[in-house]
Amino acid sequence: MQLSERLQTVVNMITKGGKVADIGCDHAYLSIYMIKHQIAESVIAMDVNRGPLERARDNIRKSGYENQINVRLSDGIKELNVGEADTLLIAGMGGGLIQKILSGNPEVLEQIQELVLQPQSEIMEVRRFVEGIGFTLVDENMVIDEGKYYVVLKAKRVVPQETYNNEVYYRYGKFLLEKKHLCMFSFLKQEEKKNLAIIESLEKHPSDRNEKTKEKIRKDNTYCREGLGYYDM
Repeated sequence: MQLSERLQTVVNMITKGGKVADIGCDHAYLSIYMIKHQIAESVIAMDVNRGPLERARDNIRKSGYENQINVRLSDGIKELNVGEADTLLIAGMGGGLIQKILSGNPEVLEQIQELVLQPQSEIMEVRRFVEGIGFTLVDENMVIDEGKYYVVLKAKRVVPQETYNNEVYYRYGKFLLEKKHLCMFSFLKQEEKKNLAIIESLEKHPSDRNEKTKEKIRKDNTYCREGLGYYDM
């Protein structure tokens, strides 16, 4: 089974040997990969849609991993029981939905030791939310897959070594910036170019509304420039 670069980056973040709940498992390709490559001891493959879940059952049966992968219809983690998983894996969903899922079963979440998340949007908000529910971001990775940028977050229930409270870290990722990740450099350069183009366009059509928008873009670009500053160190 060949995973996309995005999914391979996601699965590489998981701590090996634990029990994983694959939330929004779709056709269970990641669940099967985790068992086949001994990344997970067991997997609960969960999805809110019956159609994909039935295809997941077929794929799991064909793979021969029915004893190690449990398939379950569930809206997020609502049907997950306490102690069934060490790691929650949520990939390919919007940041708002990820936050909603993580809020859906507080009793279960208290026992989870690791989160591996790949939000498609609102990444900054997800970083803040994860800290607010008792986790600490411990690593991040980034990949370009079919022309799109994807960020993967890894968080654990550990005491933070230092405060993450820095706006540029929330926006672009402490670990990505400190590692001078080349994908993030490419993303920041693209963002800077886009911001400057918007500012130039707004300046050609002055109005109170455009002035407010321009100030916001300028502020955004200040953080972008601060992020790019890590690559000059």
